[in-house]
Amino acid sequence: MAKTLTTKEMKKFDKFTIEKIGIPSIVLMERASLAIRDIVLKRHYDLSNVVVVAGYGNNGGDGLAVARLLKIERANVTIINVGNSKHESSERATQRKICNYYKIPTTDDLSALNDATLIVDAIFGVGIDRPVAGEYLEAIQAINQTTATTVAVDVPSGLNSDTGTPLNEAVRADLTVAIAFNKLGFGTNPGKEHVGEVVVADDMGVYYF
Repeated sequence: MAKTLTTKEMKKFDKFTIEKIGIPSIVLMERASLAIRDIVLKRHYDLSNVVVVAGYGNNGGDGLAVARLLKIERANVTIINVGNSKHESSERATQRKICNYYKIPTTDDLSALNDATLIVDAIFGVGIDRPVAGEYLEAIQAINQTTATTVAVDVPSGLNSDTGTPLNEAVRADLTVAIAFNKLGFGTNPGKEHVGEVVVADDMGVYYF
């Protein structure tokens, strides 16, 4: 059974892996995204109109990598950017450049969700510590209003991963792919109502204990 961690513990292990073991963050991102791609493909979801909703942090970078990997698998993929591009992480910028090479359409128009068959939620990860508002809230509400299957990257956006409490509002996912470890809040109420099925991508082979 996968180990369950708090946000603080998760950040500690990430820091240890990157700084002590020496595995770059972009490598962890790639491994996580490959795991998510494999899980999505095994479930035979309708990939005729995949929409990846991505923030500008590393969770968004995971989403962009998933977009590219699904594009390579012949999925029809669109990326919706949410947030302030000035806050883009370096890893996310790298993934954006790769997506540009593959000519994956990008937009900030939430109406692209209207015809989605599969949504990949990659707005926020475990680091969120404030109520969602503004365009982030609008994006989460738009996702929840669709009938598309929704897959959350690591944690449904807007959900406190320690308590399972929505920070104003959180994505209601059909499937949450938890990266490396399960999260404490996933087993609580109302956390269970937001995570859907939880699959832990715990075979990444990069964490030493």
